[in-house]
Amino acid sequence: MPANPSSARRLADFYATLTPASLATLDHYYARDARFKDPFNEVAGIDAIRRIFEHMFATTEGPRFVVTERIEQGDQAMLGWTFHFGLRGRALTVRGVTHLRFDAAGRVELHRDYWDAAEELYEKLPLIGALMRGLRRRLSASA
Repeated sequence: MPANPSSARRLADFYATLTPASLATLDHYYARDARFKDPFNEVAGIDAIRRIFEHMFATTEGPRFVVTERIEQGDQAMLGWTFHFGLRGRALTVRGVTHLRFDAAGRVELHRDYWDAAEELYEKLPLIGALMRGLRRRLSASA
């Protein structure tokens, strides 16, 4: 059954205004047994998903999402996004895409984030970044 056509838009708006306080309303957007996966986490259930975002707010400075693209088809959607945050006083940006599947009530039952942790994060960090950039140069076909 197709999701409410506004399900992806509602979720995109939620992420654009995400705060620690708004995490209390996660159940308005996610099914009770929703599954979430990103390069660092794989969990099921609203409480586990909430803990991921609580951790994000606790370990990063000024985190915010900007949804740049939204594609909807039936009960699924793809959101392109840019995540802006600080880490130890350094401003960082990660670009990625989220695949969403909605239940009949328009709540997320599957949330899968796709982003390149090496390019988008590790290469921007001191020490490990130099190693990752060197490895990328060495493995590149244009080297």
